[in-house]
Amino acid sequence: MEKFYFEIPGISRKEDAIDYIREFLEYGSEINGAGGLHRFLDDYEGWLKKLDLDYTMVPDEERVPARTYFLVRESDSRIIGMINIRLALNERLSHYGGHIGYSIRPTERGKGYNNINLYLGLKVCRKYGIERIFMDADLENPASWKTMEAFGGVRIREYYDDVNAHCTVVDYSIDVNRALDSHPEYEERIIPKDFE
Repeated sequence: MEKFYFEIPGISRKEDAIDYIREFLEYGSEINGAGGLHRFLDDYEGWLKKLDLDYTMVPDEERVPARTYFLVRESDSRIIGMINIRLALNERLSHYGGHIGYSIRPTERGKGYNNINLYLGLKVCRKYGIERIFMDADLENPASWKTMEAFGGVRIREYYDDVNAHCTVVDYSIDVNRALDSHPEYEERIIPKDFE
């Protein structure tokens, strides 16, 4: 049984992280939950500094504090996914974007790994005292919203977004404690690590 853990991005992962983003570009896949890494392919060190600033940010109408993690598979130490967790929401993120953006690399999809990604993300949310999260996804991306539904996500809205996504978007609300308590089976798939 494959096991996974969250890892805070560091300099030792530079080549692995760039390879992760290049795979999305190669497959023409939308990049989510990467903390803007795709804009820093020539300045990975600058991206790490950005992540430090993101974490200590005082929330305002432009930015909120956030944490970005690599989802790593233990057996080969490969970055399988990424997740960006907003630790607070401003007005804009309360309507579009929400608490979590996530992704699984194109060659590793369809294996249930995003369930592990979200499970670990919910554990981070609980650690930071976030009891209910808001998430959204394109309606045409059922892999994403079905992951939310697997954790008890309740669809609260479906609408056409002509400002950000330019497609039909579905909004979900997830009770963090209920979601985690309902899925103890994921504990055997993860390697507990400190999220700091």
